[in-house]
Amino acid sequence: MPEFQIGARAIGPEQPPLIIAELSGNHNQSLERGLAIVDAMAAAGAHAIKLQTYTADTMTLRGAHRIDDPSSLWYGRELYELYEEAHTPWEWHRPLFERARQHGLLAFSSPFDETAVDFLESLDVPAYKIASFENTDWPLLRRVAATGKPVIMSTGASRLAEVAEAVDVLRAAGCRQLVLLKCTSTYPATPQNTNLRTIPHLQQLYPDCLVGLSDHTMGVGASVAAVALGACVVEKHVTLRRADGGVDSAFSLEPEEVAQLVTETERAWQALGSIQYGVQRAEENSRLYKRSLYVARDIAAGEPFSRENLRVVRPGDGLPPRYFDQVLGKPARAALRAGTPLSWENL
Repeated sequence: MPEFQIGARAIGPEQPPLIIAELSGNHNQSLERGLAIVDAMAAAGAHAIKLQTYTADTMTLRGAHRIDDPSSLWYGRELYELYEEAHTPWEWHRPLFERARQHGLLAFSSPFDETAVDFLESLDVPAYKIASFENTDWPLLRRVAATGKPVIMSTGASRLAEVAEAVDVLRAAGCRQLVLLKCTSTYPATPQNTNLRTIPHLQQLYPDCLVGLSDHTMGVGASVAAVALGACVVEKHVTLRRADGGVDSAFSLEPEEVAQLVTETERAWQALGSIQYGVQRAEENSRLYKRSLYVARDIAAGEPFSRENLRVVRPGDGLPPRYFDQVLGKPARAALRAGTPLSWENL
């Protein structure tokens, strides 16, 4: 599998997973709150901050659609108005990116049309994210790929053929460094519809790409499991406090949870290790506590060893237990006290 850089950070299976904190619309139309979220994510140990670059006018038309799904967090909302509320004003991007960079975080965005790409290029972003709903927008894919920068693309609500087409379009337009994220485009997603076993299969289908998870579930369990299955990148929506409200707050992580996410995904990555059998150096001292044959009561010289005067116990200073049947009935060479580890010299 490949390894490449986003900014100064190496991404790949031999590196700890990249944790992306998705600000989305949880700034609640306050730049100060947005900056506070960046500060909190840096303190929590996240590696990157991601924005979304669009306006209501670049996303939809006024009056085009009202959300009529009763299970949606945004049921009854008019789409244009929702995007007006959720969008990050373009003039906020520079201060948010600058604050992230001051903390040593990567800072980039999801563009939703070609004008957004042009704008983000003026801010010298190190990478681009393609949202699930935009991965069929071939003009957008071509414009992003033409920058020559790494691309992270979500695959939610997509047929496999659509993913294949998007990858082909990106490759043909110049994208050489690509991460594909398993994603379930429901908000929130449930563990039952997350289907993490897709991640290693996605890696098999696209061995020249990296893979990861755009996680809309509650908590960190799915993300940790994804890393164990090969995810090199994990993206999560974040906020200061879910109780503060916000368009995505219901399925967003708070700073303490982000800290847990960073810690536990790195532990999962460390625990993957390599294929290992036999005794590791770290285990050598523990071999003392394997069982062995010990004299369980005093034995006179010439007395035969029996089930009554021998036992299999810890530690491992005596003969291994596999010799138990072999020594039964053999005479003791000399008197032995209870608690003596049995050796061949005792027979």
